[in-house]
Amino acid sequence: MPEIMQAQAESDELTIALGEARTLKDTVRALRDALEQERVDKEHAVQGAVAEAHNEIVQLKATAAALRDSLEQARIDRDKAVQLAVVAGSDETSQLKATAAALRDALELQRISSEKAVQAAVAAAHDEIRQLKETVSALRAAVERARVK
Repeated sequence: MPEIMQAQAESDELTIALGEARTLKDTVRALRDALEQERVDKEHAVQGAVAEAHNEIVQLKATAAALRDSLEQARIDRDKAVQLAVVAGSDETSQLKATAAALRDALELQRISSEKAVQAAVAAAHDEIRQLKETVSALRAAVERARVK
């Protein structure tokens, strides 16, 4: 009779251990799924940031082209005005050149700022992906250690 009770106790322990193993496997699977979803979400966020930055760059290029066209038209108008009235030409020319340089400088600074923002977003996304990979590795190692025990 004690052998039957001992066998029953061992069977109960085995059943409990198998249940715990199943629970741990389910937990690992859920964690992996959550990590994968987080990676996908982060990737979408990075893609969104890159797309947004790209759109901003496109808009800035369009603005620069419009400013160039506007500046070109201003030069044409100025030349006509200079031909009609030579007296005010010298002062107006220097003012327009200073304005054009300031606009170019402002556009260049804005372009550089946009590129830095894109690079920062991409770097942050890469860093987060790296951290998530490290977390996954650590979780796997923990699961492996738990399995070995």
